[in-house]
Amino acid sequence: MSSNPIPPRMRTGVDYLAVSGPAVVRAQPTEHHQPTDVTPPPTRTQRRDAKEARRQSLLAAAASQFAARGFGGVSLEELGAAAGVSGPAVYRHFPGKQAVLAALLVSVSEELLAGGQQVAAHNSTPLTALQQLVSFHVDFALSNPDVIRVQDRDLTNLAEPDQSAVRALQRSYVHVWVEILAQLHPTADPAELRLRAHATFGLINSTPHSVRSLGRKVPMKTARPLLEAMAQAALTAP
Repeated sequence: MSSNPIPPRMRTGVDYLAVSGPAVVRAQPTEHHQPTDVTPPPTRTQRRDAKEARRQSLLAAAASQFAARGFGGVSLEELGAAAGVSGPAVYRHFPGKQAVLAALLVSVSEELLAGGQQVAAHNSTPLTALQQLVSFHVDFALSNPDVIRVQDRDLTNLAEPDQSAVRALQRSYVHVWVEILAQLHPTADPAELRLRAHATFGLINSTPHSVRSLGRKVPMKTARPLLEAMAQAALTAP
């Protein structure tokens, strides 16, 4: 009989099998932790960027749908579907269809004003500034035909405060042009200069309706220099 009262199991902390001959050690199973590929949740910046991208997608869809069918001819559900979301999902970004129209027209008016002011500030001579303003507006018209059509036709569908905001931005944009024109026509009445500016906008903004001739699209490389030359002639004529 062994003189040690503690069994081998308790002495060593490992299992001993009672077999004849030397003791056989059975190791305890080892746990293996497999790495898990856990995608971190989006950050606040990523969520904000995704929300803004969806908002811009809705505005682009609104421009296309309103231009094609009119503000009254497009439901909120149809607008959402055009942007790839459900109708109720639109409410996460806008309180209603009228708010979509307001965001579209106010934002484009703000962009025009900011762009015009930048052009006017970065040209040393009045003639160069006017040429760059014409190029800027022609580029806008050729790039945003749907927005121009919506603004011409659906501005009155805005709530009165939004109409006032758009018209105030438009007046400020006209004023940018008038200030440049006044340097080229120092004796002209301000009303005449505003008339020149508005007539030029009418010429350029009609592009979405006139670039098609006999069912064939006029190439932009043809339309752009033609519009710029005509606008420049109207603005600089004595």
